[in-house]
Amino acid sequence: MSVTPLRRRLSPEESRAAAMEAARDLLVEIGPQAVTLKAVGARVGRTHANLLHHFGSAEGLQKALIAHMATRIVGTIKEAVIRSREAEDPAEVVDLTFDAFGKNGAGALASWMILTGNENALDPILTAIHDLVEDLAQDHEAGGRPLREETLQLVLMALGDALLGAPMARTLGLPADTARQLARRMLLADRER
Repeated sequence: MSVTPLRRRLSPEESRAAAMEAARDLLVEIGPQAVTLKAVGARVGRTHANLLHHFGSAEGLQKALIAHMATRIVGTIKEAVIRSREAEDPAEVVDLTFDAFGKNGAGALASWMILTGNENALDPILTAIHDLVEDLAQDHEAGGRPLREETLQLVLMALGDALLGAPMARTLGLPADTARQLARRMLLADRER
């Protein structure tokens, strides 16, 4: 007779946190199409019904993932912006933004949501970016281009790079990090004005 090991009962918070980490891992490893209740459930050893209880649907899971990622990414970027103001070099902010959309999968997930007609799932990241800019704008000195315009350009460059940057750079015979370097130069030029 075989004995099935008992699964440790997780609190609702632990269960959601485990699901978010599994969803993020699936996003980075396979892509946004892999972020399903079934796949996440398999990763964390929970049932489809358990995840339905926490998220309501695959769309709810994806929206929660975006909110989870937004909170982590925006918090990290805010700290980097504050450090970059002291160092007067936006390289860390550019790298974190490009990595968030590229390596960490936010660009692929955002594109997936838009292409599947689930644009409202982007609300958490848009709100987080808005709140970050509002918070940073209070301390931002006048001069150069307004922070909102810099943010728009940086985010669009990072998103574009995540989706098409490497193949486009390769096609043009440019280094893979060219868009990242252009973004850094743009921000440095704005600071010099």
